[in-house]
Amino acid sequence: MAIVLAEYAPEGVDIFHAIKMLLIHDLVEIDAGDTFCYDVQGNESKAAREAQAALRLFGLLPADQGRELHLLWDEFETGETPTAKFAAALDRIQPLLHNQQNGGGMRTHGIRREQVMKRLAPVKTGAPELWPFVLQLIDDFVAAGYLKDTSAFTPVAGDYS
Repeated sequence: MAIVLAEYAPEGVDIFHAIKMLLIHDLVEIDAGDTFCYDVQGNESKAAREAQAALRLFGLLPADQGRELHLLWDEFETGETPTAKFAAALDRIQPLLHNQQNGGGMRTHGIRREQVMKRLAPVKTGAPELWPFVLQLIDDFVAAGYLKDTSAFTPVAGDYS
């Protein structure tokens, strides 16, 4: 995905570095047990599970390689460099594209537009040229009934998700 969308990378992004970050990030997620991004309870322990998985995985390697890969993972997780921001943007866009192709899997879980907007907010800074495309996809999802649009949604007591 990073290769295909490289032309949308902001200035200062190193595509090869982004690819490495995305791969390492995904390996840690897989080892930790991927968590559905809208699973409130599952996400409470996600950071700890992933940190533990990173230590385990990178500890299997020779020290210099383990250190290098852990630094890549840390860079992605902190999301402060232009390359990490671009990688995070792609990581957020990919599930949206999957949902577009599978007929709106988010519908099954009752996901709301507001949740998706919040989840995809890193695209605005990480890949700003792709933001209008993301907004259009979200509008298309609402029109197709894949997402609930609850703009006038008023949370009831205890519902702050």
